[in-house]
Amino acid sequence: MIWGNWLESFMKLKLIKLGLAATAIFVVGAFVANMMIVRAATDKTYSAVQMIPHRRVGLVLGCQKRLSNGRLNRFFQTRIRAAVNLYRHGKVDYLLASGDATDLKNALIDQGVPAERIYLDHAGFRTLDSVVRAKEVFGLTEVTIISQEFQTQRAIFIANHWRLDAIGYNAPEVFSLKTPFREHFARVRAVLDIYLFRTQPRSLRQKVVVQAGL
Repeated sequence: MIWGNWLESFMKLKLIKLGLAATAIFVVGAFVANMMIVRAATDKTYSAVQMIPHRRVGLVLGCQKRLSNGRLNRFFQTRIRAAVNLYRHGKVDYLLASGDATDLKNALIDQGVPAERIYLDHAGFRTLDSVVRAKEVFGLTEVTIISQEFQTQRAIFIANHWRLDAIGYNAPEVFSLKTPFREHFARVRAVLDIYLFRTQPRSLRQKVVVQAGL
């Protein structure tokens, strides 16, 4: 009986130690991943439209138009406004809508962007997919990435590895309690995707023929 209680206590203590060790590893890993991504994007993101250099194509990273409660997603709205702002100021000539591409396209058209200036990437399921496909499928060598700063930084980190010359235009931040926690995991995964898993986009097969001069 005494032996059984001792063994049970020992196993509980071991599990607690393993849990603490795993937590410490994740915290350290998240810190390192964050530093790597911030460093990769240093001096490559802009919040003022007057300051950002011209690039022929802006990559709009998609998200759902509406939340689960039916309300409009402010992340979606602010990214649309940022993309339109770049286009109206002549900072991009074309927009590549990725992810929820049809909703993005319709919203951009509603704000005055001509349909012929918008290309769609329905296979941009993740940030990595969107960035890599911009290069490998749409043939871009440089691009302006349009999203909130946390995502533009991560996208630039990925672009650097894939030798895509990328800068970012930061849409206004949206307050969300979930975003910082989700982004911690996303940054760790981005670093693992690049350096450990060597993750490839889900689809690179079909090349998109775009207008000459894109």
